[in-house]
Amino acid sequence: MSTTTDRPTVGPRPRRSGRRPLPPLIFLLVLAIAALGVWWKVFGDAAADEDREEAACAVASTAPPQLDPTTVRLRVFNATDTAGLAQQVGDELRARGFVVEEVANDPTEREVTGVGEIRHGPRGSDAASYMTVYMPGAGDWPDTRADDRVDFVIGPDFPGVPSPEEVAAVLAPASSAAAECDVPVS
Repeated sequence: MSTTTDRPTVGPRPRRSGRRPLPPLIFLLVLAIAALGVWWKVFGDAAADEDREEAACAVASTAPPQLDPTTVRLRVFNATDTAGLAQQVGDELRARGFVVEEVANDPTEREVTGVGEIRHGPRGSDAASYMTVYMPGAGDWPDTRADDRVDFVIGPDFPGVPSPEEVAAVLAPASSAAAECDVPVS
């Protein structure tokens, strides 16, 4: 009897050929390609979301603030040759809830061209920006007044006060852009 623990060899040992199994390598390669595709999609979606948010923030930052008309104090001035136009526009703005403090001809005697001018002091900047919805294309004329009152000066090309639907159509994209941008609407 033998006391060795070695197994007896039955024959010569097979030689290793140095080849690795091909199926596991193919599986790992396919898995790596799939993972690369998933990350490509994730980074592409993140970049698209970031671009969409930047565009929304650009729209929201240039949009007029959305104010309650009862907080906007106006003076409506007529700088045209059409008699009674300031009264007509003032009545329409009052009906929309604006606080119209004065209706008259333009006291500055300046020549107003185009649709008109929106004159305001530093405290009336938000209200003046909001009023551009009611007078698109108007010139912005900041001055040194100390209050928040805005002068709505009607020019010769003023087409009339936009309908409530037209105003809502202008303000709606700004509101949705601000929501997407996570910026509070003024």
